[in-house]
Amino acid sequence: MTEDARLPVFPHDRLDRPLRDLRLSVTDRCNFRCRYCMPREAFGPGFTFLDRSALLTFEELTRLCRSFVDLGVRKLRITGGEPLLRRQLDKLIAQLRSLDCDISLTTNGSLLARQAQALKSAGLNRLTVSVDSLDPETFERVTDGGHALDAVLRGIDEAERVGFETIKINSVVRRGLNDDELVALVKHFGERGHIVRFIEFMDVGQTNGWERRDVVTASEILTRLSEAFSLEALEPNYQGEVARRYRIRETGAEVGIIASVSQPFCGDCTRARLSADGKLYTCLFAAVGTDLRGPLRAGADREALRGLIADTWRQRSDRYSELRALQRGVRRIEMSYIGG
Repeated sequence: MTEDARLPVFPHDRLDRPLRDLRLSVTDRCNFRCRYCMPREAFGPGFTFLDRSALLTFEELTRLCRSFVDLGVRKLRITGGEPLLRRQLDKLIAQLRSLDCDISLTTNGSLLARQAQALKSAGLNRLTVSVDSLDPETFERVTDGGHALDAVLRGIDEAERVGFETIKINSVVRRGLNDDELVALVKHFGERGHIVRFIEFMDVGQTNGWERRDVVTASEILTRLSEAFSLEALEPNYQGEVARRYRIRETGAEVGIIASVSQPFCGDCTRARLSADGKLYTCLFAAVGTDLRGPLRAGADREALRGLIADTWRQRSDRYSELRALQRGVRRIEMSYIGG
């Protein structure tokens, strides 16, 4: 009997949600210190990041991803920290291509100009770049990482040049900081054929100073956009899509709104997250993960690994955003450790 003949039925969790998407963190480091993710007060010079030996190698990541694909995963998203800090990332993408999955990457874009061609040549399908502001001063306030806006925009230009046709632009909206730029962001990137997605400020981790009063809700965002554009609601592309999508009738450009706080989408969540040191998390707001690196390095084969993954998924009952009001004081892992 071949190994494929022993594949289990695709697992569903306790709320009958299948496993379809894997967020794959390749590093916990980042060259920005965005206030909503890695504020400098918590992630300053004294912070201890993962040792290189703790990180999964590209071969280990590929082995684990193969077991996830056995269980129904069809989308792999490479994240961080900032994934382009991981050297020779294009080699990982080339390895993952053998799994016949959609492969995407989320980046802050500051290192994209020098790596875009290699990423495209390796087989990266899709690209998402975080741009929270087009104003250099506001961008500096958000990222606390130097005046890097020009580098990010150059990275997007280069990604376009090498053949990434539709790039998603993610913008976390925080009241009083960048919520006056919604229309400007849509006009700037929409005219170039890119999709702008606005994300409600979320209470991820323990260090970002989240207060509900700072959240600009999806309904507010939609109202402001509707004052400038004629919007048409679009159907989801697939089960579990997090963004509510709209088309601008005047231009055909697409815009999305991700409303984890005001309009939770836990009921359709099909995403798992793998930290750079090999822990499996079943929610962005989780407190603990399941160690996969230990069994992997101890010699667990493909069947054993997928059994561990399937068992973890079947026990999953996470729906933090739907229960947010009841979760005060609950410890949460930092977003920089498991990706967004």
